[in-house]
Amino acid sequence: MSTAPQPETPPRPGLGATGDRLAEILRVDHAGELAAVHIYRGQSLVFGDTKKAALGKQFEHMQGEEQVHLDAFEALMRERGVRPTVMTPVWRLAALGLGVGTALLGEKAAHACTEAVESVIGDHYADQVRHVQASDPELAAKLSQFRDDELGHHDRAVEQGAREAPAYPLLSAIIKAGCKAAIKISEKI
Repeated sequence: MSTAPQPETPPRPGLGATGDRLAEILRVDHAGELAAVHIYRGQSLVFGDTKKAALGKQFEHMQGEEQVHLDAFEALMRERGVRPTVMTPVWRLAALGLGVGTALLGEKAAHACTEAVESVIGDHYADQVRHVQASDPELAAKLSQFRDDELGHHDRAVEQGAREAPAYPLLSAIIKAGCKAAIKISEKI
């Protein structure tokens, strides 16, 4: 049996270059918060003038919380000279469509959307916190705070029946896959 050392797995692009990785983090988080604002905007529009107006107000409130995050990332990007993803117009439209579409499927589907999105985003923020903790503790603290806010949205969605949505496993899987793809794309372009 050979005891030769195994070749190292090459790092993911950007991990070896702190400045490049930081730009990826800010770009993708900005895109994610922009998308969240538009998802909740779409959901609040659908529920706003219905018998479920209180639910519309809840989504409107969450939209406001996401706007705070978006504003913070826009400021950080300006300070650090990071450009947004070129996919911004696509993500804005896709997110609004996702918000409207899941709301039209019903209250439980709208909550399933929140649960799926915030699950992916919570994990994503946790990975970023680990990456920047030593090099930028101030950013790590902000990312931790935003992660906690997102997990609060996730937990509320679960409490309100997200997993009771029609075709929940399929709906959740599709939304999670879309989020993960958008993250990878937004990091790079």
